[in-house]
Amino acid sequence: MVYRRTIDATTYVFADLRDLLAKATPPRSGDRLAGIAAENAEQMIAARIALADVPLKKFLHETVIPYEDDEITRLIVDTHDRSAFAPVSSLTVGAFRDWLLSDAATTDVLGKLARGITPEMAAAVSKLMRNQDLILVAKKCQVTSAFRNTIGLRGRMSVRLQPNHPFDDAKGITASILDGIMLGSGDACIGINPASDDPAVIGGLLRLLDEIIARLKIPTQSCVLAHVTTTLGLIEQGVPVDLVFQSIAGTEAANRSFGVDLALLGQAREAGLSLRRGTVGNNVMYFETGQGSALSANAHHGVDQQTCEARAYAVARAFDPLLVNSVVGFIGPEYLYDGKEIIRAGLEDHFCGKLLGLPLGVDVCYTNHAEADQDDMDNLLTLLAAAGVTFIMGVPGADDVMLNYQSTSFHDALYVRDLFGLKRAPEFDDWLFRTGLVDGDFRLSGNSGQLPDFASRLIA
Repeated sequence: MVYRRTIDATTYVFADLRDLLAKATPPRSGDRLAGIAAENAEQMIAARIALADVPLKKFLHETVIPYEDDEITRLIVDTHDRSAFAPVSSLTVGAFRDWLLSDAATTDVLGKLARGITPEMAAAVSKLMRNQDLILVAKKCQVTSAFRNTIGLRGRMSVRLQPNHPFDDAKGITASILDGIMLGSGDACIGINPASDDPAVIGGLLRLLDEIIARLKIPTQSCVLAHVTTTLGLIEQGVPVDLVFQSIAGTEAANRSFGVDLALLGQAREAGLSLRRGTVGNNVMYFETGQGSALSANAHHGVDQQTCEARAYAVARAFDPLLVNSVVGFIGPEYLYDGKEIIRAGLEDHFCGKLLGLPLGVDVCYTNHAEADQDDMDNLLTLLAAAGVTFIMGVPGADDVMLNYQSTSFHDALYVRDLFGLKRAPEFDDWLFRTGLVDGDFRLSGNSGQLPDFASRLIA
C-alpha cells in the first residue's frame, strides 16, 4: 500500500509500510548508509504524520518482510496474541502513543498488553515519541525474570559483572570478579566475553565461574558468551552451564549470518532447562542485540535498523530469557554516529523491549572511533536509570581491555543507585548484607567481612 502526506503543497509518497517506517525514523548513520533514511527533515515529519494515522491493525496484514521469506516474520504473525491486542486494536499509531502516555496505561495493563504488541507496532510508536515519552512509558513497564535471583523488580537495577581479559587469564578474571563483587556488582550475572573460541578454554572459564559462585555461595548466575553450538557441546560434556548465550538479530538472514535459527535456539533452551541449575526460577537464556547488526550482515531487506532491532526482541521473547542486552553503541559510528544518536537508540531499544515484555538491559557504550565520550554515556545511563532499566554493565574502569570499547563501571552503578535509590536483586542484596559488604540500608559498608581473606587465597 502506498502512503501519502502533503505539506505546503508538496506531496510526499512512501512506497509501503517499510518505507514509511524508515523515513519516519530519527536520523542515524546506519539508515543513511543503507540509503533508506529521509532525505530531509520535512520528509521525515511528513512520514511521521502519515505514520500517526496508520491503524495498528495494519501491521497484522502488511509485513515489512514477506511472511514466506522470513521465519522471524512468521514467528511474529503466528504467535500474535489477538486477545491481548484487543484493548488497543481500534487505535492508530498516533492514538496509541497518546494512550501509552495516559493514566489508563498502568503497569498492570501494559503487562497484559505485551504479547498483543508486534515489534513493528512498538517501533512505529517509538518514532512518534520524544525522549521523555520513551522514558515515561518504559518506567511504567515492569518485567521480571529469575534464575538464582529475581531481576527486574520495581526500584531495583541489576549489573552484569563483565570481567573480560585479553588472554582469558584465570587470575586476571578472578581479580576483576572480586573487584566487582566488593563494589556490589554481579547480580544480573557474571558474564565473560571469551577471547578464545576453543571449547576447552571456554569450559575452563565456566568451571572457574562455577567454583567462585559455589565457594562464595553467591546467589547469581554465570555465563560465558560463546556461540550457542559451543555451549551445547559443553553441556553434553557435563560442563556447568547456567545461562545459554547467543547474539540474535531481527531477520532470518541476519541470524543465519550468526550461525543460528529459531530451531537451534529452541534446542539450546531445552538443553539449559534440562540442567535444572536455577534455584528461584528457570529463565536460562541470555541474548544480546544491537541496532545495525542486520545491516552489517547485508540482511536488512530495506528495513530501518531500529525496526530490525525491535524484531530481534520477538526472537528473544519466544524463549523466555533471563536477560536481553542491547549493546547499543558497540557496532560503531557507521550505524550510530555520535552521542546523540546513541542516546536516542538506547532509549528506543529499552522502550521497545519493555513494551514487548522483555527484561531489557542496555550496555551503555561506544567505540573509540565514534563521535561520543563518557559524558554522553553518563547522560544515557542517567536517563535509562530514570526509565527503569533492568540492568547495565559493570566493567573495571569502564574500559573493556579485551573488546576495546568503553562501557560503564562498577562505580557508575553506585552513582545511579545513589541518585535514584535503587537496590539490587533482593537475594543478592541479602547476601551482600550477610557478608558485611553492605549495611542495613544496602549501601557499601566499608567492611568487606571475610571476603578479602578468601580473595587472597583464591587469586593465589
